[in-house]
Amino acid sequence: MALMLKVPANCIVVQQSKRAFLDGAGTSRLGATSTNRKQRVSSSSSLAINMIPKMSISAVPNQRDDKSMSKNKIDIPIMVNGCSGKMGKAIIQAADSAGLGVVPVSFGSAEESGQTVQVGATEILVHGPSERESTLASLLEKYPNLIVVDFTVPSAVNGNAELYGKVGVPFVMGTTGGDRDQLYKTVEDSKVYAVISPQMGKQVVAFLAAMEIMAEQFPGAFSGYSLQVMESHQSSKVDTSGTAKAVISCFQKLGVCFNMEQIQLIRDPQQQIKMVGVPEEHLSGHAFHMYHLTSPDQTVSFEFQHNVCGRSIYAEGTVDAVIFLAKKVHSGADKRIYNMMDVLREGNMRS
Repeated sequence: MALMLKVPANCIVVQQSKRAFLDGAGTSRLGATSTNRKQRVSSSSSLAINMIPKMSISAVPNQRDDKSMSKNKIDIPIMVNGCSGKMGKAIIQAADSAGLGVVPVSFGSAEESGQTVQVGATEILVHGPSERESTLASLLEKYPNLIVVDFTVPSAVNGNAELYGKVGVPFVMGTTGGDRDQLYKTVEDSKVYAVISPQMGKQVVAFLAAMEIMAEQFPGAFSGYSLQVMESHQSSKVDTSGTAKAVISCFQKLGVCFNMEQIQLIRDPQQQIKMVGVPEEHLSGHAFHMYHLTSPDQTVSFEFQHNVCGRSIYAEGTVDAVIFLAKKVHSGADKRIYNMMDVLREGNMRS
């Protein structure tokens, strides 16, 4: 069984899954009691499980010609912090295609201070930590409708939120990590508008929402079933996917007994190509997840899979979040803190 989502045709292609690659001993079950440690699959590991190919959802970079995009500018100036990173650059390109105005200023580390980052036709000057508050205040004065987009590093989450709240600038934060409780408290106290979500991919968020609804309405529906989870990301990602943890928490509510330490991480590029089926050009940026459920007698199985190549799905979602937040600011909405579920519920998203 595969879960199908209705998504824009130019962002998603449906393709036949090659195999479901899970570490095992030739059985269709992971053996939930066999290990209590995270299993990082090495190049020497034996990935012996064969499963019947399923239909999967794979998000690939948007191939639209920039010339076909609307040339109308939207009066929403954005500042992209973390512009030197791959995610930051993808957001700038998506924002430019959508008609948003990217201001030529960004915040970075002390080492990046003074550097200029070129993204397409946009040239951005990076400012270090010591200049942040005065620089942001000047930008807000120059661009009253300014919205900050934050894709920096986990260690900067709380400090950046404090800065945005102090200056009074709305922001969209896709950066993971940090003290999340403190993050929300900071935003609440400052009363600044914000969209905070570690997952900006609209279709992935919709999938998560569907899982949460199922878990809420049908608790215990999969009691006794065993669960196998594999996630593959670029080798630079050392932690476990937050999306995978969120999906697993739903399965746990559905009655599945599973320890987060049993998630199998695949980070070896050769295995990603040969066994997972990641296109070589996307080894540096992908997210392939597979969740396989098996009944106690092994006569019934369910499989959920979502494969993302590149970063366009997250960049496009971020742009939608910016436009959504700008509307909330303009209308003076009572609610100040939002997430991507709120953006989805609002509708009217770009294709």
